Parts: sequence; C-alpha cells; structure tokens
Amino acid sequence: MADNKIRLQKFLSEAGVASRRKAEEMIRNGMVKVNGAVAQIGDSVDPKKDTVVVKGKKVRKESNLRYILLNKPRGYVTTTDDDLGRKCVLELVRDVKERIYPVGRLDRVSEGALILTNDGAFANAMMHPSRHVPKTYRVTVRPDATAEQVDILSTGVELDGRMTAPAEVHVLSKEEGRAVLEIVLYEGRNRQIRRMCEAVNLEVARLRRIAVGPVKLGMLQTGEWRDLTPAEVESLFKAAGAKVNGGSK
Repeated sequence: MADNKIRLQKFLSEAGVASRRKAEEMIRNGMVKVNGAVAQIGDSVDPKKDTVVVKGKKVRKESNLRYILLNKPRGYVTTTDDDLGRKCVLELVRDVKERIYPVGRLDRVSEGALILTNDGAFANAMMHPSRHVPKTYRVTVRPDATAEQVDILSTGVELDGRMTAPAEVHVLSKEEGRAVLEIVLYEGRNRQIRRMCEAVNLEVARLRRIAVGPVKLGMLQTGEWRDLTPAEVESLFKAAGAKVNGGSK
C-alpha cells in the first residue's frame, strides 16, 4: 500500500495555514494537534485520513489558490496574529475567503509591497534561502548620502559577522539634510536595509518596498490589495528559479 504521508509542516503550508517556517514554530509551541494528540516536530500526516487541528480549528486543504499583492501601511506586523495586540496585515484582507498568509516579512514601521498566498509551494520557492528574488525599496535617509556611503551599501557591509550580498543602490533625489535612495536587495536578512544604513551612519526616515521581483506596487493605494495575474504569478516562480507547479527548474 502506498504511503501517502507528508511532513506536518508541509501539509500546513500547502493548506494555507502558514509558511513552513511559521508552521514549525506553531508545532513547537503546541498549537497543532493530529488526531487529538499534540503534534511534535518530525510528525507526518496522511491528508486523506488524519485530522489536523490548529488553535481548535480543523485544517482543510484549500482548493482555490490565491496570490495577493497588498500595499502594507506602517504600523502593521506581517504575522497572522500577534501576542502583543499589534495590528496584523490579515486585518486588511478580511474579505479574502481563503486562509492566506504573508510571504516573507516587512517590519512594522516599513510599508509597501507584500505578497500573501495560500500556495505553500509558491511561498517556499519565494522564501527559500537559495533563491534570490530581488526586492526593490525606496528609502529616505538622513542626512545626505555621500558617494562613499552609497558605494559601501552597494558592495556590502558586515552584519552579524558576515558581509551582505552586493546590492544595487541609486540616488533618486537629494534635498538639504536628506536623500532618497532606490535599493535592490538579493537576500532577506532581518531589518537588513535599516541595519545596513546604520552601519554607514545613515538614519532611515522612511522605507517603502515598491517591487517584489518583476511585480511592481504601481498605483495600488496604501492599505489596498489586489489579486496577482496568472502572468505575474508565473513571473515570480521564474524569478525564484522554480516551475509554476512548485518543482525546481
């Protein structure tokens, strides 16, 4: 008889509960039960036979895949819920019937393009450390950025004992006491742009993500969202070096 079991975190991801990384955290924190027993890291489930419950709600695998682009406002955290009572991005997409979750993160005081989905294969392709999907930011810094500072940001700075990957940094405009930069990152460390700027004595006054791979924020207003087109979804899979069905190239 064929073994239909898959890793629990993979099942939760494919069911649109959370990314695999977040699903593992939920399992560690005792928030997941399988057939009435508290799940453990390493557990596998048969989606057709086993009953999986998260926070008291039975998990059903979504049949309708959604890919949403949200223009995240400042003040919202990119988690599905928050123990500190802060506003979560899911509050902005309450009209979406499917259970979606953020792909990656954008810190609370940052704003702009954030993708949400219930497609675990897509989320994993976009967030896997070996992928290098570029993300473009418009960053206002204080004081004025010098050519030397821009060069250091482009070539890399040391964070946590290792250098950041080369980035694309361009000066868009300058005013007295401030500058607006466009920064394209090819990796995704925690608070990376803010920490890179701190390393060269620049203060980030505003940080706005304007594109994820080839998908641009465009005229989408703050707090609003839209579904990605099939062409945009395909372009993101390609940017991540994966096929639309989730397989590697």
